[in-house]
This record gives sequence, structure tokens and C-alpha cells, in this order.
Amino acid sequence: MLEHIAGQRSSLTGLLLPLGDRTLVLPNVAVAELIGERAFVCERHQPAWHMGWIDWRQQRLPLIGFEAACGGETPCGERARIVVLNALGDTGLRYLAVLLQGIPRSCKLDSQLNYVDVPLGAMELAAVQVGDQVARVPDLAALERLVRDADLQPLVQ
Repeated sequence: MLEHIAGQRSSLTGLLLPLGDRTLVLPNVAVAELIGERAFVCERHQPAWHMGWIDWRQQRLPLIGFEAACGGETPCGERARIVVLNALGDTGLRYLAVLLQGIPRSCKLDSQLNYVDVPLGAMELAAVQVGDQVARVPDLAALERLVRDADLQPLVQ
């Protein structure tokens, strides 16, 4: 995904999104909004990756624990933030909310991404070297399908 977008220009601005045990990288255009310190409660629901609900722009979005969606554990610390991602569009979803474990950082991405050979999670397409850190490219289409197939129903408040 990044190569396709970066291939249209020599470089683009991306975001490094810190999770509990890994860092994701996405182009800025994939991000609808970063939500800073906000009062929300992390809860454990079924499925395990469903961390609760957030209210955002008159919508209720399921909060996704990316690590749990990949088969691990999603921590919920005091530095937790939320990133709202633009959905790709083939599932009927418009946005996805993912729990972060720190403050995202901006980075420059170019068409010459260096791939790193590391084990990937179920929701990851690749791992790339961004500066001095390895970042994973999330499979947003698979994440959307995961949410759609779970058929989560928000509680009315």
C-alpha cells in the first residue's frame, strides 16, 4: 500500500503509531483524526480485540486493540491515545478507531522502502525500516473485514 502511494511522488508524510509491542506506519491520508488524552475506559469485550466504544463526530465506533486482533494482548495504559482511520470502503464502514500506546510521530516515506524480514501478525502486510526503527504496515482491508464480520452493535446511550 505504501509503495503504491509513495510511487506517485518521491516521498510522502507518514505517521508512526506506537502500540504496546510494535509500531505501525501509515500515510497521513489514512488518518482521519488523532484523539489525544480523552476520558475513556478500556474494557474487554468479545471478541478480544474489541476494547469498547468511542463517540466521535456523532458516531459510535468500536475501539480496536490491534495487538489482540493479531493474536496478542492489547495494553491500556495512562498514555493511551486513539487514532481514527479512514476505512477503505469495500465493507460499508467509514472509520475505524484503534487504541495507541503513546504519541504518534510524523515521518517521511519514500518509494525506496526497505523491507525487514520479521514475523508478521495476522493483520500486517509487511515490516519496513523507518529511520532507526522497524514499523509494520497494517492490513486495513483485513481489519475492516474483521470488524464487519463481528457485527458489533453499539449500546445506545
